[in-house]
Amino acid sequence: MQDFKQIIGNENIIEHLQHAIQAGKVSHSYIIHGEEGMGKKLIASAFAKTLQCEEGGIQSCNHCKSCMQAETNNHPDIIWVTHEKKSIGVDDIRLQVNSDIFVKPYSSSYKIYIIDEAEKLTEQAQNALLKTIEEPPEYALFLLLVSNIATILPTILSRCIQLNLRPVGKEAIMEYLMTNHQIPDYLAEIAANFSGGNVGKALRYASSENFDRMKDDVLHILKNIDDMELHEIITSLKNISENKEAIDDYIDLMILWYRDVLMFKATKNPNLLMYKGELSSIQNQAIRRSYENIDKIIEALEKAKLRLRANVNFDIAIELMLLTIKENGNG
Repeated sequence: MQDFKQIIGNENIIEHLQHAIQAGKVSHSYIIHGEEGMGKKLIASAFAKTLQCEEGGIQSCNHCKSCMQAETNNHPDIIWVTHEKKSIGVDDIRLQVNSDIFVKPYSSSYKIYIIDEAEKLTEQAQNALLKTIEEPPEYALFLLLVSNIATILPTILSRCIQLNLRPVGKEAIMEYLMTNHQIPDYLAEIAANFSGGNVGKALRYASSENFDRMKDDVLHILKNIDDMELHEIITSLKNISENKEAIDDYIDLMILWYRDVLMFKATKNPNLLMYKGELSSIQNQAIRRSYENIDKIIEALEKAKLRLRANVNFDIAIELMLLTIKENGNG
């Protein structure tokens, strides 16, 4: 079911959108920003469905014709912009948005265009979209779903209301996993701990038969990284991430490790750690690394994720990341 009641956390965003509906002050363009798995598509779907609902409330009724069409992704006035290539090109925008937008809605008050993975819009495509966003028809509404806000042109940003998704609390994620997906409590707790407040990621971890093995493989590298040669580390990481789709999860687990190192260095409190069973190794690395070293490593890991999303060569992105970790091994 795609409605506001299904959204975990981010109550402030739901409240903002419902208040705009109630007050009749819905903007023409929104950016919903958050990492993959945080619920951007669910929020966009719930908002669009509610706006088109025939009962006109701040919560979709889920039984009118419009709601039924929205639920099955078959609503004529809710358009999901698609793309076949790695990027969303100017032709995609011209064909699916610009040449369509002056056709009035078929059956609703709004004509809603949802652009998922809007960070993949080329600069030319963004400029084509900008012209439409600047002077849209009264009935037009744009929802841009973005994982990397830095890829969006300032001219687009300035014309959109930006809604930034926040991490969801561990307890709420555990409750969701146990109630909605019948995940055992011990597994729900582990997945919630390592999800970083990302519900989609927690569900993926909890549902994955490989998660424990992935965590163990990453730990093997991180615990021994200071004594390994660079080529050994690269070979090990390549071996455990043969499925390049999973590399984001591996890097996330590495980021959590170095955040634990930073946390322990600052607080000396083992109860605050994610990797609670690895206190000795974390303590050793906290002693050997300066705050600046750890910050540089975390920054390099985050940068590697961005490079990989931007389709930078896989081997180059990983080698640059690992080189930074090695360079900041002691200090």
